[in-house]
Amino acid sequence: MKKLCVSILIIFCAVLMVGKAEAQKVFSCDSKYDADVKVYVADSKYDADLSVYKCSSQYDATGNEGLWFFVSSKYDANKKIFFVDSKYDADLIIYFVDSKYDAGWRTNSKKQLMY
Repeated sequence: MKKLCVSILIIFCAVLMVGKAEAQKVFSCDSKYDADVKVYVADSKYDADLSVYKCSSQYDATGNEGLWFFVSSKYDANKKIFFVDSKYDADLIIYFVDSKYDAGWRTNSKKQLMY
């Protein structure tokens, strides 16, 4: 019984830690030289590499599935991004969606940009 309780506790803690380690907290930079990723916002979901949903809480922004929470400090961010005016200057093309269930990758080869 004691081993079972310890095992459950370890699994529970591991699940909590995984969620925190993969949070997509994003900071929007003023300079492309400070950014990790240059991003262009497409007019259509079908032109985008990633459909992004803006979360209202940092705890909802987990995993690398397009659930982003914008932070006010670059020190709190997992990734610093810069919005460019041309898709040819971008590393990643995104489209903002209204539902978190519509968020996700269309181009899996660019997933490593947000890890």
